[in-house]
Amino acid sequence: MSKAKQLAGFKHSKPGIYLGIGSSAFGAFGIVKDIRKAKSEGDTLRLINAAVGALALVTGTLLLVRELRQLGSDDILAD
Repeated sequence: MSKAKQLAGFKHSKPGIYLGIGSSAFGAFGIVKDIRKAKSEGDTLRLINAAVGALALVTGTLLLVRELRQLGSDDILAD
């Protein structure tokens, strides 16, 4: 099996999904920083951009959680 196929399979495994959720949580720190900076500067456009980024982060995390739940219910060999 090639490395590319192994990495593609990792993306849809439990550890891969947990890694995705963790990286999303890490990305939240950057968004909080952007929101604080936009508020302190009074920059409405940056604030909107940060809010849209936060919404995308939440949506992505929810999709990962849904995939994790489906993986747990579909796979009888799951841990």
